[in-house]
Amino acid sequence: MTTDALMNTYGTRAATLVKGEGARLWDADGNEYLDALSGIAVCGLGHSHPGIAAAVAEQAGTLTHCSNFFGIPNQQKLADKLRDISGMSNVFFGNSGAEANEAAIKMARLFGHKKGIKLPTIVVMDNAFHGRTLATLTASGSRKVQAGFEPLVRGFARSPYNDIEALTIIGDNNPNICAVLVEPIQGEGGIRIGDGDYLQKLRAVCDQRGWLLMLDEVQTGNGRTGKYFCYQHSGILPDVVTTSKGLGNGVPIGACLASGEAAELMQPGNHGSTFGGNPLSCAAALAAVTAIVDGGLDHRAAELGERIMAGFKTELAGVAHVKDIRGMGCMIGIELDRPCKSLFMTAMAQGLIINVTADSVIRLLPPMIMTDSEADQLVAILAPLIKDFKTD
Repeated sequence: MTTDALMNTYGTRAATLVKGEGARLWDADGNEYLDALSGIAVCGLGHSHPGIAAAVAEQAGTLTHCSNFFGIPNQQKLADKLRDISGMSNVFFGNSGAEANEAAIKMARLFGHKKGIKLPTIVVMDNAFHGRTLATLTASGSRKVQAGFEPLVRGFARSPYNDIEALTIIGDNNPNICAVLVEPIQGEGGIRIGDGDYLQKLRAVCDQRGWLLMLDEVQTGNGRTGKYFCYQHSGILPDVVTTSKGLGNGVPIGACLASGEAAELMQPGNHGSTFGGNPLSCAAALAAVTAIVDGGLDHRAAELGERIMAGFKTELAGVAHVKDIRGMGCMIGIELDRPCKSLFMTAMAQGLIINVTADSVIRLLPPMIMTDSEADQLVAILAPLIKDFKTD
C-alpha cells in the first residue's frame, strides 16, 4: 500500500502496520512482529492499552477540543500529577517534543534578556538531538539534520557531551551564556550515557554561573530509564525539563516543566498553542501517567532492561565486532565497529522491529509491559543476527 500523495520525508516504508496489541504489531499482509522500538520510545505501555483506549473513547464522546482561553479539567489534573511526580512547579503543554524544547529555548531567552544579555546563548551538546524545527535542529548536533536549512538560528554554543571541563572553558569565554540544554542520555546520538555524577556536576556549574539547567527528557522520561524522569537517578532538580513521546503513549502531547525562577518566566502573551493541552490528549496522558505510576512500570523498566542487557552480554561475549552494550532501563544500545543500518530490515524479516542510530548503534526501546519471555525472544532473535553480521 503506497501513494505518491505523501511527501517523501521517510523514504520507502518497510511495511504497512495495521494492528498492535501489547508488544506485538501486525502488518497489512498479516505478518507479526515483536516490537522492540515502541514507535521510537512512544508506546511504553504497549499498543492498544485498554486503559488509554477507554480514556480516549470516553473523552472523544464528551469534548475533544476547546481553546486554552478556558479551563480544561484533564489539563489541570495532568499538570498537578506531573508536578507531584517531578518536583517541578508548573508546566506548559504543547503537541510534541520539539514544541516542548521550543518552549524551553524561549524561556532561556527570556531569562537571558531579563539579565541584560543582548544575545542570550544556550550551550548544547555534540551529537545531541532536540527536534526538527529551525531552533531545535540548530540545537541538535547532527549536520545531517541541519544540512540545507541554513541560516541556522543564532544563540547556541556547542560543547562535548559528558565533559564538564570543556563546558567551564566555554563559559569562561562567552559572557552571553544563560542556559545549558542537554539530554540525560543521548538517544539519537547512540544511547550515550553520561558519568554517574554528570548531571550533578552540571547542576553545580549552572548554580555557580547563574545559568538555567534544562533537560531534554523527551525520550528518557515517562518511566523509560527506571525512574519516571531520568534526572531522578541523580537526585537533582533541573530548572526546566521537557518531555513527550511516552507521555501520551501514542497520542501527541508534549510538556515543558519549570521550577524556581524559571517557573515565573512565561506570562500571558509570551507563548501559546492552539492544540496544546487539549481535552483528548490530556485524557490519554493522564491515563498513561497513572498506569506508569500505579503499575510501578518505571521499576519494571529497570528489571526488563537488566534482563535484556544481561542476555546480550552473555550471547555476544567475545564477538569481535561488538564494541559495547550499554543502557539504562528500557533504553539500550549495542554498538558495533561498523555501520549496520541493514540490520533493521534483516530483523524485520525475522519478525522483530529494532532501530539503528548513529550509523552503528542498534537502539532498543522496548515497551515497559514486555514480558520476560518476550524479552528472551528479543535476545534470541537479534543476537544471532548480530553475530553473523558482516557489513552493510
